[in-house]
Amino acid sequence: MQRIEYPLLSPSLGSQKTLVGFHFGTPGARPKVYIQASLHAEELPGMLVAHHLRQQLEAAEKAGPLRGEVILVPAANPIGLSQRLNHRPLGRFEFDTAQNFNRHYPDMAAAVLTDAIPRMGADAKANVRTVRQLVGQWLNQWQATSELDSQRRQLLLLSHDADLVLDLHCDTEAVMHLYSEEACWPPFEPLARLLGCQAVLLAKESGGGPFDERLSGLWWQLAAALQAAGVKAPLPQACASTTVELRGEADVSHDHARQDAQAILAFLAHAGVLHAGAPATLPPLACQPTPLAGSQTLRSPVPGVLVFLVQPGATLAVGDVVAEVIDPTAPAAARVHEVRAEVAGVLYAAVRERYVVSGGEVGKIAGETPFRSGDLLGA
Repeated sequence: MQRIEYPLLSPSLGSQKTLVGFHFGTPGARPKVYIQASLHAEELPGMLVAHHLRQQLEAAEKAGPLRGEVILVPAANPIGLSQRLNHRPLGRFEFDTAQNFNRHYPDMAAAVLTDAIPRMGADAKANVRTVRQLVGQWLNQWQATSELDSQRRQLLLLSHDADLVLDLHCDTEAVMHLYSEEACWPPFEPLARLLGCQAVLLAKESGGGPFDERLSGLWWQLAAALQAAGVKAPLPQACASTTVELRGEADVSHDHARQDAQAILAFLAHAGVLHAGAPATLPPLACQPTPLAGSQTLRSPVPGVLVFLVQPGATLAVGDVVAEVIDPTAPAAARVHEVRAEVAGVLYAAVRERYVVSGGEVGKIAGETPFRSGDLLGA
């Protein structure tokens, strides 16, 4: 194992933040797996999982050389970790730009298309190597002019040539679930089984340029652009990436973290990264994937005290009451408003706050039928 510090661009005199990466295995070995935690800096379960995963990877490396390469970044957002206001961590949006730390990553497929067109040939593996080289060159030439962009650039430099990418997040209150692009589901079905995911949300592209989708989207988007340009060369889906939602923000415990780290380690063994004996028997899927476009975000049209009648993980039918919003100042007839499910499915996430404003979010239900379009992710 090698620990490497990566300094970010200094935004002001006397200020310097650093990303830390832990490198396991031999650089360049395949498969390469990149794992990061807490890109939304107040989402801490992934950081604790990374702590336990690091210990398990060190033990695996001592037991014998890894077949592949693993890069682990336990705290992927030192900028957000430093942001506090009124004693509260605010690590989802950067103070300076108000940008979400997990949006606005560059379109790498568009960045390398022109250079890729004349270099694609009949050998699919050679094409993958060429694209990874072009992307690496483009990232090295990218002159970041802000601390935030220097952080984005460094995270992509570490991950752009990975075969598998796990971005560890959490919701406010939630059950275990994951988001991924449709092209990435087959490689991650074993992970969903091992983690016991109660919801899996898939989209061809969710919009907004999140970290994970820029990595997996690079391949299918570039393949489509090459085809549109008349280049018939084969280009496989060389990276599968996913956002793993490790329950809720308060679910920071050693028991959860050890369990989740062990599940990820078993996934790495299944993916051929670690030396292992006979393949472990995979548990059954706890849920079937549903389209992200079928996810309903529950909202309250009225303000008041929010009281949940069901908890995350509950299976709901259309019309079921999820929560009540109570206005103790209203006339008796208008004092209680019921928030009802408009789609059938699993309530996989809920808000933490128990006071909601008009139009405020209450929770999310994983429905089976797509009904939304455009950008599918929230702020």
